[in-house]
Amino acid sequence: MQRNRRISLMHLLLCVMSACWTALEVRGSQPEIPLSVVKLWASAFGGEIKSIASKYSGSQLLQKKYKEYEKSVRIEEIDGAKLVKNVAQNMEEIFRKKAEATRRLVEAAEEAHLQHEENPDLQYEYFNAVLINEVDEDGNSVELGGEFLLEPNDHFNNLSVNLSLSVVQVPTNMYNKDPDIVNGVYWSEALNKVFVDNFKRDPTLIWQYFGSAKGFFRQYPGVKWHPDEHGVIAFDCRNRKWYIQAATSPKDVVILVDVSGSMKGLRLTIARQTVASILDTLGDDDFFNIIAYNQEVHYVEPCLNGTLVQADSTNKDHFKEHLDKLFAKGIGLLGNALAEAFTILNEINQTGRGSSCSQAIMLITDGATEMYDDVFAKYNWPERKVRIFPYLIGRESAFADNLKWMACANKGYFSQISTLADVQENVMRYLHVMSRPKVIDHEHDTVWTEAYVDSALAQAHKLGENKGPNPITTVAMPVFSTKNETKNQGILLGVVGTDIPIQELMKTIPKHKLGIHGYAFAITNNGYILTHPDLRPLYQEGQKRKKPSYSSVDLSEVEWEDTEDVLRTAMVKRRTGTFSMEVKRTVDKGKRVLTMHNDYYFTDIKGTPFSVGVALSRGHGKYFFKGNVSLEAGLHDLEQPDVALADEWTYCNTDEHHEHRHLTQVQAIKLFMTSRKPHLKCDRELIQQVLFDAVVTAPLEAYWTGLALNKSENSDKGVEIAFLGTRTGLSRTNLFVVPEQLTNQDFLTAEDKEGVFNADHFPLWYKRAAEQVPGTFVYSIPFSSGGENKSVVLASTAIQLLDDRKSPIVAAVGIQMKLEFFQRKFWTASRQCNALDGKCTISCDNEDIKCYLIDNNGFILVSEDTSQTNLFFGEVEGAVMNKLLLMGSFKKINLYDYQALCKEYAGSSDSARSLLDPFTTVKWLLTELVLFLLEFNLYSWWNCDSTVKAQRAQRTMMVPCDTEYPAFVSERTIKETTGNIDCGGCIRTFVIQQIPSSNLFMVVVENKCDCSSAPPVTMEPIEIIYNESLKCDRLKFQKDRRRPKSCHPFHPEENAMECGSANALNFPLVAILFPVLSFLISR
Repeated sequence: MQRNRRISLMHLLLCVMSACWTALEVRGSQPEIPLSVVKLWASAFGGEIKSIASKYSGSQLLQKKYKEYEKSVRIEEIDGAKLVKNVAQNMEEIFRKKAEATRRLVEAAEEAHLQHEENPDLQYEYFNAVLINEVDEDGNSVELGGEFLLEPNDHFNNLSVNLSLSVVQVPTNMYNKDPDIVNGVYWSEALNKVFVDNFKRDPTLIWQYFGSAKGFFRQYPGVKWHPDEHGVIAFDCRNRKWYIQAATSPKDVVILVDVSGSMKGLRLTIARQTVASILDTLGDDDFFNIIAYNQEVHYVEPCLNGTLVQADSTNKDHFKEHLDKLFAKGIGLLGNALAEAFTILNEINQTGRGSSCSQAIMLITDGATEMYDDVFAKYNWPERKVRIFPYLIGRESAFADNLKWMACANKGYFSQISTLADVQENVMRYLHVMSRPKVIDHEHDTVWTEAYVDSALAQAHKLGENKGPNPITTVAMPVFSTKNETKNQGILLGVVGTDIPIQELMKTIPKHKLGIHGYAFAITNNGYILTHPDLRPLYQEGQKRKKPSYSSVDLSEVEWEDTEDVLRTAMVKRRTGTFSMEVKRTVDKGKRVLTMHNDYYFTDIKGTPFSVGVALSRGHGKYFFKGNVSLEAGLHDLEQPDVALADEWTYCNTDEHHEHRHLTQVQAIKLFMTSRKPHLKCDRELIQQVLFDAVVTAPLEAYWTGLALNKSENSDKGVEIAFLGTRTGLSRTNLFVVPEQLTNQDFLTAEDKEGVFNADHFPLWYKRAAEQVPGTFVYSIPFSSGGENKSVVLASTAIQLLDDRKSPIVAAVGIQMKLEFFQRKFWTASRQCNALDGKCTISCDNEDIKCYLIDNNGFILVSEDTSQTNLFFGEVEGAVMNKLLLMGSFKKINLYDYQALCKEYAGSSDSARSLLDPFTTVKWLLTELVLFLLEFNLYSWWNCDSTVKAQRAQRTMMVPCDTEYPAFVSERTIKETTGNIDCGGCIRTFVIQQIPSSNLFMVVVENKCDCSSAPPVTMEPIEIIYNESLKCDRLKFQKDRRRPKSCHPFHPEENAMECGSANALNFPLVAILFPVLSFLISR
């Protein structure tokens, strides 16, 4: 009986355990997702979608056609050293022609000035760029306007221009009929003939110009200029980089700012503006620091105590931000500040860390009680190697004599600045003094700028957002007075220059020799990029506008994997050599990453401060093949309507002669290949290979046409486009629907920048296909299409010539299909099962599971929730993505962007907040009212008011920053895997299965556990925040740079007594402004 009771207890215990296990099973572990079923779904979908992609793209036919030529073609390994040498020579030829055109302008300008006698009473009507074609209320031409013929010209951004005449722009704050300007405009009319002749000799020339030291700007061809909404043109040629670099030698500058108590109020405001204007005149070859002084010496940037920094845009902007922190108090002890400035300049000169050329001290003060000759005797006499440029702030002239003596005794120049309107003109005068030695030496140094975007000029030309401005480099030369009577004065007349679009340099690059991922790039002597496919001077959203505070980008910021700067240093030092490293290249708006090994080849560009390099990716990227077809067959197939050639590739240079400008590339090829003396420069090797590709790909036209005509095929219009591209930039397309019915209208158009052949890259679908296993397709949804257009899928595959790693990728083919069509195929496949009775135990229709289709970078192509389409999988299923990363199915790659833009809140400044206090406001008004009325300037006031309104309206702004962000890539060796996730005690199972012959994965996840508490995995960039110590180190750190060869610090024949005078009050101007003031105040 006891035995039966024991058995009953055991039976009861087993029942309880069984019940508990059942309860646990219900709560946590669902019936496992059968891996065999998911594999069946993946296989069914993969087979179906590959069949469609292969059929409509014609990939197998094209592979077969290239295979037919396998034995007759010749495969060559690309010689990188020879290639980069050819690129350098091509660029050198462009630069040489532009420099010759500039030199002819210099000669003509100096001769015209030599023959001209200055006439203060000269009256001369010229074409003012702003006033041309303007009429008064009676319909008559305004003064300095007149009828000026303008015609649209696509060579000049489709602006309306006059190819026979130039126009003259005068800064808004200058008088159009000032005698100095009228005389300069008169003699410089002689440049019109040279402008026209230069353009006839070299039709690739764009803007040619003369920037006068007097302030006017003569530009050819003539074009209408437009003021901004405030009636102002914010352009003065004398503060442009090309002008400053050509006018002066590299320089080390210490700026001393008086912040004693007497500098309070408007004087300190003028002083700040003076410092900012001086900074604007410094370029990348210059070095500087700013010291504020009262009874003590204060470095504006404390971390840069006792040193100088390079005057690049980033450093200058950094110091400008610190100017608002200057406050006036105490007494001014100038002697200590001068001693500190001399000490810095002496140490910098000895260590060679600065420009190793000219040196200057800029002194901004409202007075000096003594001459400080003891300081100058100790530090600067008798050599007087450091020039002194005093700027007297305010109308008081009590101390003007002392300051002028300092300037004259130290080869400098004295200026008095009474109002904000005086700042620009007075600051510019120091440039003419610094240029004297160069002028007396008569050294016409040729200077080249880094790549830049002149947004002020573009605004004046009213360029639309879709037209520019585009990055350019400028070649410039100084123009001197050659009159004997003024020789020792070293008079700079101005600077002539011409622009070279970076796009023109890129046309010289033989893209077909660089391979799919290869590229060419060039840098300046300072390591800044001239051209590089990763340079982003414009907004990414397709708006061609300058980035806020956009500055030059260093090579190390795009080739950031070179942490030791080996490549950069070698190129800055103009060496010829090679370098190799593994790199991570982002594509598709930075969302995808390709890892490859690059070999770099580099050399210098003779006659310029630039160096050029090419990067070739190892594997298929280093091989090129040559095939032959008859000329007749090649030209016949090239002229078919479905054929297009890469717009930005140069098969023939049609820009060199005016008579060829109307030719298309196909027409130019035909002329070159069939004429005896076509006078065309063409790339014969590229042409022969594009003819070969035209013949090999020709059968696809008939193939695609047959599919389109077969009514039983593609009845639901799921496939919309078939397309192909070859290594020579040739492409073919075929529409299976009428153009109006295309779901994505931008694909394969100029709007789709990443989807077409460009000067610096192959199409995205070509690049990604090339990195897939041969015979497989890569599928994706375009990111650039926008929210409403996330409704197509692109599929592409690469065509290899041989079956090994060294085989060149000869072409890529693909299709565009509707997303709805693609998703329908997926859901149909996911309903299949291998049950004999047809009753499937599991289906994607079940509420118990969720099914996703993701690509090899983790982006969702198919989800039951259509709003998740093209989202990153980690944002939707963070717990699953984290597990996939832990299991090694995906790996995370950290990337860096040193050209990013971050939002910054533009809050009120401290000074603005202080005015909110009523007492402070009244006190400020009472103390400043008289000075305001005396020093009021309508132009400055008007723009100040509009600027304040703009600042109030704009609460946030975009500022340059550095960011770190992740990208994700699947592990190729892992085809399938299962995993479990613990969501607070609830076990969630998932299966991931690769789709055969694709870059896709099916992910099936159980849906009965709440894993919402798991954080998402995002791709959001994170701004890199530098602490104060690191910021300081970055400011101090100087990368290798190569100084310009030319240096003209001083000259023994220089007339140092031309050293300035105080400004007199302009009484006629005051007489005009006081009635206007009275009227405005009365209102």
